Amino acid sequence: MQKLSCALLVDDDQTTNYLNKLLISRLEITDKLLVALNGQEALELVKTHCHEATPDCPALILLDVKMPVMDGFQFLEAYNELPLPEKDAIIIVMLTTSLHPQDVDRVQRLNIGGFLNKPLTREKLNDVLKNHFNRQLPE
Repeated sequence: MQKLSCALLVDDDQTTNYLNKLLISRLEITDKLLVALNGQEALELVKTHCHEATPDCPALILLDVKMPVMDGFQFLEAYNELPLPEKDAIIIVMLTTSLHPQDVDRVQRLNIGGFLNKPLTREKLNDVLKNHFNRQLPE
């Protein structure tokens, strides 16, 4: 499988980040993985790495919904205001432990690539790759 140029994990939970990094590394989805602990850090990484079209700009952002400083929804609002050349090519998938109907409804109205319930698994990542990148993990 052709690897993604870069991916960005955004989650305030260090254990979740560790497990997701391990999974992504084991599945060889990308060689470049950025990590942010909240939406503000993620926004700064996106501004730094995506101000022009480069391989360092994440093709995939896995975004937690509930975080301190700036949550996933606030990140999306700020992200939508960024004047980035590659913004439409970046796939954002929100991750949550909450299946509260209000959260689900709010996420479904956003212009994002998907909404996944935690934990992240091989199958869920494979679905994201198939649906958005026309790629599939090897059996």
